[in-house]
Amino acid sequence: MADFATARAIIQHAIAQGAFPAASIEVGTPERPVWQEAFGRLTYAADAAPARVETIFDLASLAKVIATTTLAMRLMEDRRLHLSDQLSAWLPEWRGADRDAVTVQHLLTHTSGLPAWLPLYRTLAGREEFQPELSRLPLEYAAGTKAVYSDLGFILLGFILADAAGAPLDVQFGGLVRALQADRPQPHAAVLGEREAPPPDYLGFRPPAAWRPQIAPTGIDAWRGRLLVGEVHDENAWALGGVAGHAGLFGTAAGVGLFARPLLGARLALGGNRGLARPETLGVFTRRPGGAAGSRALGWDTMLPTSSCGRRMSSAAFGHTGFTGTSLWCDPAAGLYVVFLTNRVHPSRANDLINQVRPAVHDAIMEAFAAT
Repeated sequence: MADFATARAIIQHAIAQGAFPAASIEVGTPERPVWQEAFGRLTYAADAAPARVETIFDLASLAKVIATTTLAMRLMEDRRLHLSDQLSAWLPEWRGADRDAVTVQHLLTHTSGLPAWLPLYRTLAGREEFQPELSRLPLEYAAGTKAVYSDLGFILLGFILADAAGAPLDVQFGGLVRALQADRPQPHAAVLGEREAPPPDYLGFRPPAAWRPQIAPTGIDAWRGRLLVGEVHDENAWALGGVAGHAGLFGTAAGVGLFARPLLGARLALGGNRGLARPETLGVFTRRPGGAAGSRALGWDTMLPTSSCGRRMSSAAFGHTGFTGTSLWCDPAAGLYVVFLTNRVHPSRANDLINQVRPAVHDAIMEAFAAT
């Protein structure tokens, strides 16, 4: 068994330094978790509830890979969507000579020409308003010539996936999670007072309001005028009803681990991948396509010495981060995954100390594995 004392000490020191009030971590192999632990309290208040391994976090942009990219892989395996599909085939408003060449793959690799972000939530609400506005935005560069990480591109991708499947993203993803959970023992529903409790491996959009005592608060949002608890932190996702291609997903560390184990198993072609994707499909999505995409694979990011996963994961590693202070990294060469969830945006998104913490935690974990 690996000794995670160094990684544990790094997280505890980070909390003491104010990097985040709460954290939860799960490290595992394709077969099982090997380390699960929670740290800190849900807020900086002295009487705040302690974080637990069952604490639910706003996963932010982990939605891009856990939900959106995974659903795209499955639809492509079903031949209901193709990487080469032009956006104009799916979005009636996507018209113009500069837009004809933009494909689904460009959205996945953040090379579509779309801007990174815009505060559309200030004037727009719902798909019926977002889609035409996004489809008509001037492109900032020619598709495929540059990589600009774009929430807007993944919002459009979410709309396309809903149409390709004939079902909203949360409905599609909910079915996938239930299939994953069906492979583990199903306990009777726990009860908190008169409320049904979330499962320890919860993963989903729009958690019920009754679960808020188990959800780590994110920031105090001046625009909405309240502390956000169980309400998506990203304003554009909120304006889309809490379900979007770029954000909106909530989960526990065990919930992300529930997803990571079959993902890593499929990448290693171990079989029993429980329906996430075929190994060859996942191989395409987790490898850099080259060209302007840089370190970006399809949806996923890949390992660089400057990555949030530190310097000790292999060149085969793939992962992603979330703005609220979350991350998932998988290293097929080492046969392990690392889920690291925090609420670093509490009480303010201005706190970026996590940028130093993440690489150190991952390096310590990899050193512990190497020592076993």
